[in-house]
Amino acid sequence: MKQFIHDHVVLVSAILSIVSLSLVFGAAGGYIPAEYLPRSDPLLRVIPHFNAVLSILAIFTILKGVSHIRNKDIDRHNKTMLLAFIIFATFLVLYLYRVAILGPADFGGPENIYLFIYLPFLAIHIFLAVICVPLLFYVLTIGLTYEPTDIPNTLHRKIGKIAYKLWLIAFIMGSMVYLMAYHIFPA
Repeated sequence: MKQFIHDHVVLVSAILSIVSLSLVFGAAGGYIPAEYLPRSDPLLRVIPHFNAVLSILAIFTILKGVSHIRNKDIDRHNKTMLLAFIIFATFLVLYLYRVAILGPADFGGPENIYLFIYLPFLAIHIFLAVICVPLLFYVLTIGLTYEPTDIPNTLHRKIGKIAYKLWLIAFIMGSMVYLMAYHIFPA
């Protein structure tokens, strides 16, 4: 399996991206039947706040992973970036669970703030997050299937530089969306 992924990084990244984004848009669009999911109201209430903590942790972890590679510590970079991806995946699973059952978060602020600040900010956050998914799968599959000495012969570094910056911006913007929806203008 590792050899297949190694030999087909773009294909595997594309398939993983399509599946992941289909789940995201399926949950947000109400296409995942909530009646088939176990419902835990205490968990549903805490997910946005726990995901905010995961977002901050992901930001820190991404920055640490970048620091490790700048210091040529490949092993710590690999472990830290894998941890960042696991944090992201955990965030995403919890987010999808909540959205599939409750739908997207309501915004309780004034309509002009909603239309001209919150919604454009949310749209940019979603756009960046969608762009990040295939980039992350691409660098992750290279990082997991190539020998460290072979990675410089790939686009891992070039794509990784773009991916981590967009990933950071998406997490920061997501944190701001959380603050607006749950603390500044709660529904």
